[in-house]
Amino acid sequence: MSVWDDLDLLLDSPSSLTVTSNVRGTVKDKPNFKVEEDVTALRKAIEGIGTTEKTLIEVLTQRSNAQRQLIAKAYENATGRTLKDDLEGDTHGDFEDLLTALVKPPGIYDCHEVIAAIKGAGTTETTLTEIFASRSNRQIQALSEAYLAETGKSVIHDLKSEVSGHYGKALLTLAEGKRDESTNVDAAKAKADAKALYEAGEKKWGTDEDKFIDILCHRSIPQLRQTLVEYKAISKKTLQESIESEMSGNLEELLVAVVKCVKSVPAFFAERLFKSMKGAGTTESVLTRILVSRSEVDLLDIRAEYKKLFGNSLYSQLESEVSGNYGDTLMRLCGQDK
Repeated sequence: MSVWDDLDLLLDSPSSLTVTSNVRGTVKDKPNFKVEEDVTALRKAIEGIGTTEKTLIEVLTQRSNAQRQLIAKAYENATGRTLKDDLEGDTHGDFEDLLTALVKPPGIYDCHEVIAAIKGAGTTETTLTEIFASRSNRQIQALSEAYLAETGKSVIHDLKSEVSGHYGKALLTLAEGKRDESTNVDAAKAKADAKALYEAGEKKWGTDEDKFIDILCHRSIPQLRQTLVEYKAISKKTLQESIESEMSGNLEELLVAVVKCVKSVPAFFAERLFKSMKGAGTTESVLTRILVSRSEVDLLDIRAEYKKLFGNSLYSQLESEVSGNYGDTLMRLCGQDK
């Protein structure tokens, strides 16, 4: 039985989409943080002959994002240069991408990932799907504000010209960041929604995609969890299995990602990490994005899910897949299982 079929403990487990504390992150505020000392150390590492990567890794992975923002500000005041520009000038490749990601506030980092996904030839739907299915309203709000400040346009406006059809409709609904956040579960409504989904998919010839989009992209997480349980009682299949058999392409991927995130955001990311390291070659951009963006949210839970799903620790998998300064930085963010 797959992890995604098991709904037994679903209703009582916490969700990364509704928790606002950072206790499940691997990166915390550094106690006795002294911004001047860090700036001095970074300047020495960057301005000396040859860059001392070890110092860059140490400072940037062992401080929280809020502390890195203070470092970046003090660095610019002291040097007249931005830390991001200096890191770009002194490092390269995946290591550069990872360090510059660490010095961006989370909303700005998400915003830059979305810009990169819609810029250039062809849109990278998998990135858009990952981001909009897994972020809370608050995170989408921060992304949207950063996007408007950076481009002068709303993210919704730009997405409209990039995505279309049912996939576009679902993505734009998620990008509004208006999912219901009430914690009360209406059992009768969950039953009615489950029945409506069953009748819109499994039960009829052809699929009423709009019904799936409306329910999955608007209802609260606790409400949808109850709906998944009710759906299985009616259909004998999980909602995920129904979506996989009724739909295809980007819409299927997005709605399956939404259902997975309703069940468990950490398991969704553990699976994404596994797939990015499986087979020939490693998708570094996915590793970077997940480890940076989840390091202060739920990376401890992602590590636990990874071990449960794939039998070995995320740290040991990283050890065998990535190397050099880039690998060292990722492993510092991940942390070893105690």
